[in-house]
Amino acid sequence: MAIVGVGHSKFGERRDVNLPELGFEAAKPAFEDANLWPNDIDFLSVGTAGGWYEEVLPAVVVSEYLGLSGKGLVRCEAACASGSAAVATACNMIVSGQSDVAMAIGIEKMTEIDVMTAVELIGRAGYYTWEFHNFGMTFPGYYALYATQHMKKFGTTEQHLAQVAVKNHKYGAMNSDAHLQRAISVDDVLSSRVVAWPLKLYDCCPMSDGAAAVILASEDKAKSLTDSPVWIEGIGISSDTANVSKRPDFVGLRATVAASEKAFKKANVSVDQIDVADVHDCFTIAEILAYEDLGFCKKGEGPRMIEEGQTDIGGKIPINVDGGLIAKGHPIGATGTSMIVGLTRQLRKQGGKSQAPIKNGLALAHNVGGTGHYCYVTILRS
Repeated sequence: MAIVGVGHSKFGERRDVNLPELGFEAAKPAFEDANLWPNDIDFLSVGTAGGWYEEVLPAVVVSEYLGLSGKGLVRCEAACASGSAAVATACNMIVSGQSDVAMAIGIEKMTEIDVMTAVELIGRAGYYTWEFHNFGMTFPGYYALYATQHMKKFGTTEQHLAQVAVKNHKYGAMNSDAHLQRAISVDDVLSSRVVAWPLKLYDCCPMSDGAAAVILASEDKAKSLTDSPVWIEGIGISSDTANVSKRPDFVGLRATVAASEKAFKKANVSVDQIDVADVHDCFTIAEILAYEDLGFCKKGEGPRMIEEGQTDIGGKIPINVDGGLIAKGHPIGATGTSMIVGLTRQLRKQGGKSQAPIKNGLALAHNVGGTGHYCYVTILRS
């Protein structure tokens, strides 16, 4: 199946719109991009973790506002990978023959609650009874475990982590939809307040509101709609134990390794053929782990990749040239669909100031839920 239309809202603190209005902001340009109307859509999947806003049935509210009442509808939850789950569900509806044209929307409004409540809700994103209730784990705390272990085993430094933030803020400053649009320095990162050592404020993604929409069509339908479809070549999905104390180490995410292997096999491509990638950088250490777990480098070589500029435009593999979660923002349910939107534009060579070189026509989206509790890897081809 192919992507025939994409749309993206502005990410940030969106107090100016309610949830369905935010969804419309992403869906309208997607309809226009595909030259389709709501009547043309057979099925809608809505990716959202929920719990941050007033709507208990967000998919129903969003669907109605978009004029899609009566169509097939489902809400998808896979924590921070909910948007990718929505895309995968829409794909499955097309592959199974139940739909010719399906839409996936990822959406979240996280700023309607106070920060401490948000910290508690995200801190529960693991094994509540064992980790949050007994030990008070927070989401930054989980990734700090991985950061300190990676530092101990491979010599990763706070400067390496800071370089990830600097790169992603550089590209975020070029992205008009990004939550944070200001370039920063390594000193800015290192001097920012500690959140969960070694992670500091600029090592962490912001809590954001936002939405992104993707319209998918069967092969025959796609060819009748556009001369430049972007094909979904493979989706790999995996998961891991809820209780991180049961994991063998804290220097990588097994779900990423497994999901990427499945995606590469389904797409029949190798990692060195990927032109551009979006990886799940909820924290700076998460991006370095992704370099290694996806196979862009060997285990322990991620810090050198960022140090040598290998993940910048002009380097070995441009990564997160939309600003990533660190700068673009991380509205949990919207992140996966946002990655697909950005990479679709990259493959169409509509990336603007942050357009990466496209040689093989291949892009990769890596979307993690929780601390590797879910993982979706999607490979796109132009």
